[in-house]
This record gives sequence, structure tokens and C-alpha cells, in this order.
Amino acid sequence: MIGTASRQRQSAQPVPHNPGQLTTSRGAALYVGALLGPGLLLLPGLAAAAAGPASILAWVALLALSGLFALVFAALGRAYPSGGGVIGYVAAGLGPRTGLAAGWAFLSGVVAGAPVVCLIGASYVTGLTGGGRVAQAGVAALLLLVVLALAARGLRTSAAAQLLLVGLLIGIVVVAVAGSAGSARAANWAPFAPHGWLAVGHAAATLMLSFVGWEAVAPLTTRFADPSRQLARVAAIALAVTTALYLGLAVVTIGVLGPGAATMVPLAGLLGRALGPAGSAVAAAAAVVLTLGAVNAYVNGATAMAGQLSRSPRVQDDSRRAPRLLAAIAGSGLLLITLYGFGLVSPAALVALPTTLFLAVYLGCMVAAARVLGGPARRAAVPAAIAVLVMLCFCGWALAAPAAVALAVTRGRFAVTRKCQTPGVT
Repeated sequence: MIGTASRQRQSAQPVPHNPGQLTTSRGAALYVGALLGPGLLLLPGLAAAAAGPASILAWVALLALSGLFALVFAALGRAYPSGGGVIGYVAAGLGPRTGLAAGWAFLSGVVAGAPVVCLIGASYVTGLTGGGRVAQAGVAALLLLVVLALAARGLRTSAAAQLLLVGLLIGIVVVAVAGSAGSARAANWAPFAPHGWLAVGHAAATLMLSFVGWEAVAPLTTRFADPSRQLARVAAIALAVTTALYLGLAVVTIGVLGPGAATMVPLAGLLGRALGPAGSAVAAAAAVVLTLGAVNAYVNGATAMAGQLSRSPRVQDDSRRAPRLLAAIAGSGLLLITLYGFGLVSPAALVALPTTLFLAVYLGCMVAAARVLGGPARRAAVPAAIAVLVMLCFCGWALAAPAAVALAVTRGRFAVTRKCQTPGVT
């Protein structure tokens, strides 16, 4: 999730030709950084709550789907190196108005994700200090307002800082998995599917928020000396790292915590087994740091994309655009957090909103790729599109969000600008 916003700031504007060549290792680090985020602190618990031990099947299926995503987006990046990211890719295959809808859906997903990240940090804090939903909502609102106040003063998280935050997350996951694995019990895997097999689909739709980010390789394409060779290696490294982390975390969460895995703070439970009483404190401190960095990246990414999607050149200036966007993030974020505090929405429902918006964007990208690409990339795009469509079927009420965006674009609420068109696309 942290990468979802940070790399969107990159893809929200055309990439200049070779602004400093990337090595394969540096490119892989940026790619992994775009994929991982604080969602790993929450989503294993929500997946376990949805499907029990059978949620491991959702993890495996999404990792397989990730390989298809990586192949398709790498091909799109080579074909449209300055196409404006997901907006340009969708526009290339489905037209500029559909590309515009994809852009607004992505921006809406970024904005809707900010309160989710704040609630993740708040849950780990209250897990340490005590307190129920109201306390969690209060801490989450405070975190959101702090980040927005800092953003209003011009604070921006650098790319290096974002990579450090991802490194922190990887370190915590490795310590939690390695340190608690010895406490795993085979009995925690039974019954394997306590909520039925369809629950695996619900778990996959929930977990998808941790798998958004594969399009991040596209803006890096022109920065490689040999894109055809390096992109394949970068994608392979990113897939290997995420597979090891995700599967390790999923297996240990179920094997160690058992029924207790269905919690908002699964990593705190694992760190408690690994580090003893200090585990909860370490988890809470890390969650707050990751939350502040992630939401700051969300704000910066949303600001950049809002500029690209603006229908009036007069509001391209950050000094006029940013205050309105910060107010929108504050208003929507505090509303969602308040609804959670009063028990009117569940954590899974809050996650469903940005996840559904991102899934809609990915569906557009895969369908567009199937139309404009050829060879292995086209063959990968077709099953990927079908898989995304299946996950959307499990999103329920949250489908209203992308539908509302599409309706607004169709009715002309958002103008189609030249920035939404890929070169060569009419």
C-alpha cells in the first residue's frame, strides 16, 4: 500500500528519457518497494477471518496471478513508455474516456486507502495500550490529521525514505516469521475450510490490496539500459521476494495463531511469540512509523495524479490544487474512520472500497492489453482479466464505487484532457 501511492507519483507524469540509468538490483528494489506496504500488518488477519486456513489458497492464487500482471505491465511499459501509467494503458486499448475513468478510479482508491492505513497503525497502538473501536478511531483520526498537517507544510517522503520504510517492514516480517515458526501447530490447520470454499474468493478479494503495484515497473522502463533483459530479471526478483514474504507470513500466521489469526493485529501476535513481551511494543512502534510514511506517500501520489486529471490548466499549480485535495482526504478519511468507530462499518468493508477501485483499474488494463499487445503478453492478459473479473464478483456493495466513477465520466462530470491520451491513440 505504501508503494501504491509512491509509485503513482512517478506514473502520474511522462517519464523523461533515461534520467539516470537503473541497475537491475536498484530497479528490483524500487519494484519491491512499490509492492509492499502496511497492508501486510492487517490483511493476513482479515483473510484468515474470511476463509480460515483455506485463505492460503487465496495467497497462492494471487501470487500466480502476480506473475501474469508482471508480464503484462512490463510489455505495456515497453510499448507505451511515456503513456502516463495506467491512464495511458487503458486509453490505448479502450479509448481516452475509459482511460480517464481508470485514472479517477485509481485516485479514488488512493484517497480511500489513507484511512485504512491509519486504522492499521491505530489498531497496533491500542493493541498495546488497550481500548476498543472508539479508541482506535480516535488514534487513527489523529494520525491522519498529523500527516495532512505535515503535508500542508510541504513535507514529502523521499524515495529513499520510502525504501527504508519498506526495508523496515521486510525486517519485521522476517523476524516475526522466523522467530515464531517454532510455535506452529498442525492442529491449527483444521478444519481447513470452516466457512466453505466460496470464502476463498472473499479472502482473495481482500488480499488483493497487497498485490496492487505490479504496474510500477512501467515508469521505470526507459531508465534501464537493456529493458528487454533487465525487466525480466527485475520482475523475477520482485516475484521471488514477494512470494517468500507473503507465503511465509501466511503459513506462519495460520500455523502459529490458529483461530487467533482472525485479528486486526496478527503481526503483533507473531512478534509476541518471537520477542516475548516486547513484541507488541515493537509492532506498535513500527506500525506508527509505517503509517505516517505510507499516508504521506498517499497524499503526494494523489496530488500528482489529481494534477494530471485536472480538466482546467489553471489548477495545475500545487498551491491551488493541494489544499482542496487535502480537505477532500481529511473529509472522506474522517468520515470513514468515524463510521468504523461507531461500529457501522467493519475493517473488511473499509478495505473493500480501495480494493474494488484498484481491481476495476486492473481489469481495464488487462482488457486493454489483450487488445493492443501480442504474443505472451496478450496470452497472459486474458486469464488475468478473467481472474480480476471473478474477484470483482466477490466485492459486493463496493462495486458501487467504480460504477459511480464510470457514471461521472460518462455524464461528462470530468473532462477528457490530452494528458489522458497515449501518443498514437485517438
